[in-house]
Amino acid sequence: MHRTAYLGQLFIISAPSGVGKSTIIRRILEECPKLKFSVSCTTRPPRPEEVPGKDYIFLEKDEFIKGIGSGRFLEWAEVHGNYYGTDISPIEKCLNSGNDVLLDIDFQGARLVKCAYPMAQTIFILPPSMRVLEERLRSRATESDEQLAIRIAAAQRELLEAPWYDYVLINDNLDEAVADLKAVLRAGRCSRVARAPVLKSFLMSILQT
Repeated sequence: MHRTAYLGQLFIISAPSGVGKSTIIRRILEECPKLKFSVSCTTRPPRPEEVPGKDYIFLEKDEFIKGIGSGRFLEWAEVHGNYYGTDISPIEKCLNSGNDVLLDIDFQGARLVKCAYPMAQTIFILPPSMRVLEERLRSRATESDEQLAIRIAAAQRELLEAPWYDYVLINDNLDEAVADLKAVLRAGRCSRVARAPVLKSFLMSILQT
């Protein structure tokens, strides 16, 4: 029997600041070259170390607002006067061509994407403990005590959202966390939803005999 083409899967990953999500994502993209990463759009100016098209897609505010009106974004939010959003077109192209897509967004964006793509699979990364998370944030030494307290409070709010995610990983050891994420991605590709085209082909061939 001819094997039906695979339809790409959408994976959403979220975590509080300081958990090490960016490091895990960087590793998983290096080790899984077929996995595509969704680059977010923003109206804020690029930082010196950022590469347009790789770190963010930088848009003018007028263009972004126009995109909101035309339904360009899968999800979007305004943060401190700047807009951030996920362009739906490249995601759909990747999924339709059979490539899996990894989306890095917070829990609010994840809820919006889940509404638009109910089949999307959600992944939340936990720190080993709140004490470890606070130590990681303090070790950066880039923020005042007041700013640090705000980040910790925000992390606590985000952690309360973890129970509704499909998968929960713990970043205690980087290699193990990356291995766990790989396992989740593999399991996701074998889910009933992901295998629906193949299942349909089998069922149709049986019913037609």
